[in-house]
Amino acid sequence: MDTDDLLDRLSAGAAADPALLAALDRLLDLGEVPALVEAGLRLADVPGALLPDPARPLRVAMAATFTAEAVPPLLRVLLLRAGLAPDLYVCPFGQAETQLADPGSDLAAFRPDVTLLLLHDEALLPDDPDPATLGDALATRLAALRGAVDAFASRTHGSVLLHTVPLSRAEQRAVISYRDRAALGRLWRRLNCELLELGERPGPIHVVDLESLLTGHPGDLRDDRLHAFAGMAWSPGVELLYAREAATFCRAVAGLSRKVLVLDLDDTLWGGVVGDDGLTGIELGPLDPGNAYLELQRRARSLRRQGVLLAVSSKNEPEIVDRVFAEHPGMLLRTGDFVARAVGWQPKSDQLRRLADSLGLGLDSFVFADDSRFECEQVRQALPGVAVAHLRGDPAGHAAALLGPDHFAVLATTEVDRDRTGLYRARFDRERAAASFASAEDHLRSLRIRVTVGEADDYTVPRLVQLASRTNQFVMVKGAHAESETRAYARSPGHLLLGFEVADRFGADGVVGGVWISRRPGHWLIENFVMSCRVFARGVEHAVLQHVIDRALADGSSRLEARLVPTAANRPGAAFYPSTGFTPAAGDRLTLPLTPRPALLPAWIDLKERTRAS
Repeated sequence: MDTDDLLDRLSAGAAADPALLAALDRLLDLGEVPALVEAGLRLADVPGALLPDPARPLRVAMAATFTAEAVPPLLRVLLLRAGLAPDLYVCPFGQAETQLADPGSDLAAFRPDVTLLLLHDEALLPDDPDPATLGDALATRLAALRGAVDAFASRTHGSVLLHTVPLSRAEQRAVISYRDRAALGRLWRRLNCELLELGERPGPIHVVDLESLLTGHPGDLRDDRLHAFAGMAWSPGVELLYAREAATFCRAVAGLSRKVLVLDLDDTLWGGVVGDDGLTGIELGPLDPGNAYLELQRRARSLRRQGVLLAVSSKNEPEIVDRVFAEHPGMLLRTGDFVARAVGWQPKSDQLRRLADSLGLGLDSFVFADDSRFECEQVRQALPGVAVAHLRGDPAGHAAALLGPDHFAVLATTEVDRDRTGLYRARFDRERAAASFASAEDHLRSLRIRVTVGEADDYTVPRLVQLASRTNQFVMVKGAHAESETRAYARSPGHLLLGFEVADRFGADGVVGGVWISRRPGHWLIENFVMSCRVFARGVEHAVLQHVIDRALADGSSRLEARLVPTAANRPGAAFYPSTGFTPAAGDRLTLPLTPRPALLPAWIDLKERTRAS
């Protein structure tokens, strides 16, 4: 069945069809913008019950200074394929800044999770640019734009995405003096640098460097015919490029970034088959083609330093693989760079399942990279949740093929991210140590666990936002906290935002969770409780709840209330409140009397309080 027939059946209200995702994949692989736009427009009319079961809904608003009618349907296709159910709002033409600045606008009433602001050069340039006054004119125009964006950002609960603005060839060639062209280029780059600086500040504003992304784009920035006829500042190809980038950003906002890169070895990390060619026969070094494999290793190592977990899946003999990592002088990646390895002769899908079990992560957080078409297809068919990077053809293109889809993009990285590999290795050390104890409690006592709870500050808020968006198992209300909202929450006198850290004799796990609390007359309401799965089964959540109980009692509260919205994934979290004495109340609430004082602190945990930095 082709895509048109499939969409006809869905539009007519036929049963949901699992073939939809594969059909969207085919369209995206072809990259034909008219067909993708048509699919996106038709998908807007398909009942939600017939679409793929999404990870979560997402409200996305778009405001543009030019005609960009193809971007919303393109974005719809890309978001559905990413597991998101988009609700899209497009600002009326010519009203981008007005809607951003007005707290009573339709845009503000929509309450978007993500707001996309699309800009073009003519919206920033004066009508008749004069090189002598252009700098002041651009500064004035940018200040007005920034004022509208900052006003909106201060009110929105969601994230805002801007981009650097490419200068069209027509504007460049309209200046005939090489000296004036140099001045124009300098002033335009200064404008884009100031836009990028907005994305470096803490808060909801982020900026994608569209100008840099276009350096590898094969077509023109704009189609002059469409520009004259319809006011389209971007060509269809640029619209698709932007829509892909915006979808990646939305995926990061929704906490759907991938976390694990699983790498094949033969003809992936090095050239050749080590079992046949031997340790000295594989291609790995400064000359072609060995330098291409080094480049892939360099990129993988960079991902590891930013918080991506590296793992190995290889059909090989473990002893031979150990020798390559230990002895080959050309290897950049060593055993310590990987959190787990699956080396043997099982199907790659079985190896990936084993890796997921050992890491305690879902397969939908995995990216699998392999040069073999057979292995890639086997994993695609058996594990559709795994993103597959087929490193086909010349190895010189493998690094770009791995990084191109931007599977691992996140809004920000934290200190915890940068030491994530070490944290997982310490976890495995704990698990090995547990085997030598007669009981679980004896093992927990031996760990000398320290839990430190404190009020969130500017340093811990980004980590708490990240945990709230990316944690699926121990989270009581999923998808509830944007960074701007969370910062305001932490400053509000009627609320209390706690972060907690865990350490033991194997090392520190850093900030692993948070509690969002509303202080009400006579009781406290826990609006959310989030904890990383890395610290499960240690009693940490009980220690944190004890801290909350004692603070609530000191504040004069007679009971705790807590919100709980069960999902298919948060069963470990949903079971926690009933296990500690909470009972159902109205709606999504549970309640816990504080008289007599509940005693939940495990005997093996040293609980401490960290006062908030001023």
